[in-house]
Amino acid sequence: MRRLRMLALGASMLVLLSACSTGGGSKPTIKLGSDGFYESKIVAEIYGQALEHNGYTVDRTGIGLKSRDVSAPALESGQIDLKPEYIGSGLAHYKGTPTGDPAANAAALQTVLNGKGGGITVLTYSPAADQNAFVVTKATADQFHLATLSDTTAVQAQLKFGVATDCATNPVCAAALKSAYGLDLANATPLDACSAAMATALGAGTVAVGELCSTQPDIAQNNWVVLTDDKHVQPADNLAPLVRNDLLAKVDKVSFEKILNDISAKMTTADLTKLNAESVFDKKDISEIAKEWLTTNGFV
Repeated sequence: MRRLRMLALGASMLVLLSACSTGGGSKPTIKLGSDGFYESKIVAEIYGQALEHNGYTVDRTGIGLKSRDVSAPALESGQIDLKPEYIGSGLAHYKGTPTGDPAANAAALQTVLNGKGGGITVLTYSPAADQNAFVVTKATADQFHLATLSDTTAVQAQLKFGVATDCATNPVCAAALKSAYGLDLANATPLDACSAAMATALGAGTVAVGELCSTQPDIAQNNWVVLTDDKHVQPADNLAPLVRNDLLAKVDKVSFEKILNDISAKMTTADLTKLNAESVFDKKDISEIAKEWLTTNGFV
């Protein structure tokens, strides 16, 4: 009888150990998201491939969710677990007051996100930054003597503005530009920010002032002029990963965060501009662009 009991006990232990090793070794699927423009999608894809290289399964359904008005609620609700964010604009989305100090923006954004969707963590922000930029052709700059956004105020009736589709509700766009510069953007042309469509409209003269991103390669390619935001309306927009706390509770938090924080540490503003150029001018797929950057920087 004793031998039978020992055999039964041994079998039970084997089943228990098998169950523990199966459940404990599994990693959750990461629901990855981003805003709709190509730079945000490229950075998200870099996160995704790095996580896959470290054994995670990645669901990319949420990549390309148009504007922050869509992607932020998706993160809060758990539709996505992780997204790249521009910390100054992200803070402004939540009615915070962003500044030119990325550390202050990150800290303030974290305070806001502590109470959203069960808690969302702002991981380490990158030296890479991409500011909102208002851009004109050199011909327009010369014709109207434009160097700063303040210079557009007196001649705004002669300038057609192209702005992001969420400008009317984005706190650093229509309301902020009206308050600081007296610009009335009610009749501006709405286009996807940082997009080929905005660059095409500016180049074709459909708009005279276009809202682009400072890392957009079209600017240097066409010798366009970035108007100085002389009243400092646009925030410091360094990139940082945002991740839901309920996901962090399911993973090895230290190693998971290190994967993403190491990417942030390596990424530079020059890198962003180069990656964007590969998308816009070389027509490379974002998965190829991401893989090349990760390989070059020793992540895969």
